[in-house]
Amino acid sequence: MSDKFFLDTNILVYAFIENGEKCQKVKRLLDESPESFAISTQVLNEFYNALSKHKVEHKQIVSAVNEITTFCEVNSVTLQTVTKAYIIKERYGFSYWDCLILSAALENGCNQIFSEDMHDGQIIEGTLKIVNIFKNI
Repeated sequence: MSDKFFLDTNILVYAFIENGEKCQKVKRLLDESPESFAISTQVLNEFYNALSKHKVEHKQIVSAVNEITTFCEVNSVTLQTVTKAYIIKERYGFSYWDCLILSAALENGCNQIFSEDMHDGQIIEGTLKIVNIFKNI
């Protein structure tokens, strides 16, 4: 079975609005990884919001979203996702929004989630590893 990676919003934002080392690290990850990537509709919504705050025009954001959906499986947040997020929040103490992302990653059978702002190396529910690809930057 090959790995399946979930991408947190911040990972995608760096790929589209920054020109520095973090941007290059994300682009290498996306270009060189033979594994499959997943995101949720929450990630797409947060991505749109983040790029809007950086004054990126609507058409450019839509174009970026279309590009993302060519290489990421997009899964809808469901009542099951929300219910699992409550359990994760109680068990691990992350923010509700991070728990919703973790829940979606678990629901979609991901082995790892790439995120900058969760606990690097922590294992969630015995199967999902949080990885901060920027920890050495």
